[in-house]
Amino acid sequence: MAVRGYRAASPLERRLLNLLGSFTISFGLVRASTWVIRTRGRFGPFRNLMVGSHHVHHFVPGIALILAAGGAALLTEDEAAETWLALPFGAGAALTLDESALLLKLDDVYWSQEGIVSVQISLIAVLMLSGAALALRVLRRGEAPPSA
Repeated sequence: MAVRGYRAASPLERRLLNLLGSFTISFGLVRASTWVIRTRGRFGPFRNLMVGSHHVHHFVPGIALILAAGGAALLTEDEAAETWLALPFGAGAALTLDESALLLKLDDVYWSQEGIVSVQISLIAVLMLSGAALALRVLRRGEAPPSA
């Protein structure tokens, strides 16, 4: 049933659903993995990435994912490719917004009281994407049915 519904959705609805799903899952995974890394030092193959004496925060690959997926989506004229490019775009947005407090404060406040801003901003993004998906679905119901 879910697969039929996904296939019956418009390309825009599928892109939005892919974006919402990848953002939400990535946000949850990155929050969980950073907590495990903080408490245990590593999470499977993941650990704090250091370049010299500098810690590379996960907003860096997040921005790279957003730029690569967004740029590719702009350059393609293939709706199917655009639908699948929403996945890395959403993941990159989650990685970036998860560290938005660091970007706003220019200080590593991830686990401090000030760091809650990142969670709030990310949850607002999930709510906005969910609202857009719902609104798009409701508005689509007003379209004229396809003629047979």
